[in-house]
Amino acid sequence: MSHQNSARPADASGTFAIGGDLTVNRLGYGAMQLTGPGIWGEPKDRAEAVRVLRRAVELGINFIDTADSYGPFVSEQLIREALHPYADDLLIATKGGLTRCGPDDWRPLGRPEYLRQQAELSLRHLGVERIGLYQLHRIDEKVPLADQLGELVLLQQEGKIHHIGVSEVTVQQLKEARTIADIASVQNLFNLANRSAEDVLEYAERENIAFIPWFPIATGELARAGGPLDTAAKQYGVRPSQLALAWLLRRSPVILPIPGTSRTAHLEENTEAARLTLTDDEFDALTAVV
Repeated sequence: MSHQNSARPADASGTFAIGGDLTVNRLGYGAMQLTGPGIWGEPKDRAEAVRVLRRAVELGINFIDTADSYGPFVSEQLIREALHPYADDLLIATKGGLTRCGPDDWRPLGRPEYLRQQAELSLRHLGVERIGLYQLHRIDEKVPLADQLGELVLLQQEGKIHHIGVSEVTVQQLKEARTIADIASVQNLFNLANRSAEDVLEYAERENIAFIPWFPIATGELARAGGPLDTAAKQYGVRPSQLALAWLLRRSPVILPIPGTSRTAHLEENTEAARLTLTDDEFDALTAVV
């Protein structure tokens, strides 16, 4: 394992061009945890949330992922407060398609008029005229996919969305989505401990589609004291979370991990993972842990 030195550790993660033209550092930041408990309401420490976002950019992170449902809207509003006017190389991706009725309550809603409303509100809350990457947060099984993505295509044609992405889909759903719209990204649950979306990742890699793993650090039992990941991390003098992120960055060049946190110290710790380069043997050993 090698370590790289830089004042901006995220630069060491390499780059990926989302949709072929939005080039970002591969290690990004997920802004879900900036909100209150249950991803609902205001954060306990708004000033710290603002510091986290500003520190992320200082560390070289230029890809921030959020959603209208985080708060709702609290995350987007915090991003605007902390970072607007945005740097030219900063990509803020947001999502629509999940509605909220309370803490930890998530319900797909993909009616075209709702998706349009939410996209328009995201434009306002983020303070932009065009969203670089807008993702369908979940497919609503009660609404034809062609209607859901079709509305996003209309928004794209109007210049309000640049690229379109999808979230938590199967390979078949991703293929169907691509018959309706140009899909630049897919965001699925994927980490060292849960690789159930491996087939989606492999498809995305073949097609050069950005694969954004949500819940990227989840290591659960692997990271328990004395567990395999904990043991390996101590051997290398790093944190289990850093190893988990380094594994993702090594796994595929299309992977863009977006670890989230509400604390600056934790953000700095996560971003240090970009400096770690696993050898083939180290990567294989971690892969074999599960």
